[in-house]
Amino acid sequence: MSYTLLRHLRRTAVISQQIRPESIMTNLTPEDIVFRPPLAQWGKVIKEAEKIVGYPTSFMNLRWLLSDEFANLAMHLRTVVNMNHPIVKTAKMLLYNEHNNLQPWGLIILLLSKAVNPPTSLLTSTVTQNQRILAELTEMIRTGHYVHRGLLNIPPSDRNKNSDTAIFANKIAILIGDYLLVTANGMLARLKNQDLSYLISTALRDVSEGEFYGQRDAQNMPFPGKLSSNRTDVYDICSDTLPLEVKDVAGLPIREWTLRSLYNGGTLFGRGCQGALLLGEHDLEKQEMAYKFGCNLCLAWQAASEVQKITSEKDSFSIVSAPVLFALKENPVLYERLEGRNVTDVDFDELKAEVLKTDAVEQTKALYMDHANKAKSYVEVFGDCQSIDTIKQLIYTM
Repeated sequence: MSYTLLRHLRRTAVISQQIRPESIMTNLTPEDIVFRPPLAQWGKVIKEAEKIVGYPTSFMNLRWLLSDEFANLAMHLRTVVNMNHPIVKTAKMLLYNEHNNLQPWGLIILLLSKAVNPPTSLLTSTVTQNQRILAELTEMIRTGHYVHRGLLNIPPSDRNKNSDTAIFANKIAILIGDYLLVTANGMLARLKNQDLSYLISTALRDVSEGEFYGQRDAQNMPFPGKLSSNRTDVYDICSDTLPLEVKDVAGLPIREWTLRSLYNGGTLFGRGCQGALLLGEHDLEKQEMAYKFGCNLCLAWQAASEVQKITSEKDSFSIVSAPVLFALKENPVLYERLEGRNVTDVDFDELKAEVLKTDAVEQTKALYMDHANKAKSYVEVFGDCQSIDTIKQLIYTM
C-alpha cells in the first residue's frame, strides 16, 4: 500500500502541471520561504554530506508519508487535482521536485551533530539517535508550517458552489499540516528533554506570531510596511528566548526582511541547531553560537534564493522579498503605486522591471554575503573537520 500511495501522490503532482491557464490560482500562494541553497552542484554536495552523516536525509519525510494516517488524508487530494490549489503545489514540491525534496535543514543539523559529538564515548550512539530525531522533527515542523501557509482566504460573501472545492482543499491542507505538527510534537515529547522542548516551543511561537505580523491584503498575504527612516536599518539576532523585537521594524528593508525571515522559520532552524548542541551536552555559550549560526545560514540562503528569483525569467518572487523592499526604499514612488492594492492585482512583470532599475539586487547580494560570512564564523568555532568543511560548502551558494 505504501508504494501505491507514493505513486499516486507523484501522479497527483504531475497532473497539477497540466491545468488550464485560466484556472491557475498560484498567485494566491503566500511568499515562498525556501531556506535552501540554490546551488548548481547541490546534488553532488548532498551525496557527500549524506556519506558523512551516514543517513539518507533526502528521504527523511518518507516515514510519515507512508503511514496509514497520512494515506487517508492523501487520498482526498484526488478531489483537488483539477485546480491549482496551493496544497497540490506543496505535494508536488515534496514528492516530485527532486531539488526541493532534499531536506537541507535536517542535513545541516546532522552534520553539526557529527562535528560536535565526541569521537569516542559510550553515549555517542544514544546522543546521535536523539539528534537524528531532532533533525527529523525540525523538518516535519517546517513542512507542516509550509502546508498550513498554502491556504486560500475565501470571504463568506464570495463563497458559492464554485468555491466548494477550494474550501475542501483548505480543510485537507489544515488536516495534513496538523498531522505533521502533532507527529513532530510527539517525537519531541518522546525525547524527554524539557530544555529541548522549551527551545522548540519558542520557535513554534515565532512561527505562529509571524502569521500576524505586518500589513496584509484581503487574501491575508503579507504586504511591505510603510516606508520609514526613523532608525538605523540593522537587526541584531539575539539568542535569548524572548519574543522577537518588532518595534520600529516595518518600512526599513533590512530590519523588516530579517524579522519576516526569522518568523517564517529562521528561528526554528536556529533552535534545531542549538538543540543538537544541547543534546550533545555542550555549554550554553556554544549552544548560543549554534543558534546564531542556524539563523544566519537561513538568512543567507533566503537572500541567495531571492536574488535568483528576481533575476530569473521563469521564477516568481515575493512582494516582501529583499530586492523589492530595497527597491521600494530607493524609489518611494513605487510604493505609492502599490499601496492599497491586493498582491494578486500587482503586475509582477512591471514590478520586476522597476526593481531591476535600482541597485536592489546588488544590495541583496551584499546582504547574502554578510549573513554567509557570519554563519561561517560561527560554525568554525566547532572545529575543523569534514562535517564543518561540508557545511561551509553549503553556506556559499552564489
